[in-house]
Amino acid sequence: MADDRQERIRNRAHKIWQEEGQPAGQHERHWHQATADIDREDATGTSSAAKKPAKKATGAVKAKAEPKEAKAAKKTSKPKKAAK
Repeated sequence: MADDRQERIRNRAHKIWQEEGQPAGQHERHWHQATADIDREDATGTSSAAKKPAKKATGAVKAKAEPKEAKAAKKTSKPKKAAK
């Protein structure tokens, strides 16, 4: 079990290092960050690899653009306001 945890930490630290552009001299910080990440995953019972991207709220769906013909038809069919 401890070997599995060490491997997960090692893999996570390597991933952090790669995501940050492979900076030199940051291995301890990456290791500590990875350890915290793995401990948090173990405490919550989730895995970052198992997480799916969050879905947008149902109402937040972007409407598809109308075809140009439909837009042109709307423009010509609108009555003009009378001048006062």
